[in-house]
Amino acid sequence: MIEFKDISKHYELKGQTIRALDQINLEIPEGSIFGIIGYSGAGKSTLIRLINLLERPTQGQVIINQKDFTALDARSLRQERANIGMIFQHFNLLQTKTVAANIEIPLKLLGVSKAEREKRLNELLDFIDLKHKKDAFPDELSGGQKQRVGIARALANHPKILLCDEATSALDPQTTKSVLALLKKINQEQGITIVMVTHEMDVIETVCDYVAVMEQGKVIETGSTIDIFSQPQHPTTKNFIQTVLQQQLPVNILNNLENQNHKSIYCLQFLGKSAQETVVQAVIKKFDISLNIVFANMTEINGTVIGQMFIQLLGDPAIIQQAIEFLQQNGVEVEQSGVQP
Repeated sequence: MIEFKDISKHYELKGQTIRALDQINLEIPEGSIFGIIGYSGAGKSTLIRLINLLERPTQGQVIINQKDFTALDARSLRQERANIGMIFQHFNLLQTKTVAANIEIPLKLLGVSKAEREKRLNELLDFIDLKHKKDAFPDELSGGQKQRVGIARALANHPKILLCDEATSALDPQTTKSVLALLKKINQEQGITIVMVTHEMDVIETVCDYVAVMEQGKVIETGSTIDIFSQPQHPTTKNFIQTVLQQQLPVNILNNLENQNHKSIYCLQFLGKSAQETVVQAVIKKFDISLNIVFANMTEINGTVIGQMFIQLLGDPAIIQQAIEFLQQNGVEVEQSGVQP
């Protein structure tokens, strides 16, 4: 487990104190994929660099597997860093070295024998499916291939933790998808804890088990990805969720409704099994009311379907209330839409 205890990081700039991180307390479960999301300047990259102490906190403790990294001497810290790999937004490959030579760098630094280096190199090239590029140079590779080499290099020493600092933000959507699939495979097959910094909510949605949302150096919301997507609390979190899961009825749709009684519009939120069941059809059959589906969208997070549907209910208010209670009893959250045209 990775623990941040009362972490703050301050910088002095032109006589002013900049609070990059402000009293952060956070736990990252072992073996999970943990996402840290926030807008530019939120402090997320600073936070991830505290894990291997590329940045030192002004105050607080970074505890990994019950060891306080902030209290380690230089030699002990070097030893512990060997258990932490890191990949970067712009790959950080040496342009004058081949793919093989780039991957071997951390092995050489640890004094691994040539025979063992060659064995590990071949394992990694097979894993990232780039054996045919072994002798190629970085400028001969695509962006996705470069990031795969960066991942292989980060895995060379069999790390227990992998840090990803905006690892997909320089890639196109299709390449991003393949790199995220590779990271998911690493986590599932090797049990490596992966900590991902990103500003893209679809990255969180695709691979992360847990997420922390940051703003102005603080963690403003944290929890399982499913909980954050289904019940976001902070306005910033809701803004991020909105980029992948529409949470408000678009005004142009409201304007096009034949019946302008907007109090008749309800938002249904489905989670898990109920998202795949035909509860809406059951309402239509069971209750003598008019139900119109106005807008709907769904997404899947770690095998769990999360969806939202905006419906218009018209009819006897008492029967409408019974229909709402029926939906709630079947695991659907119901909320009257507050959107006005």
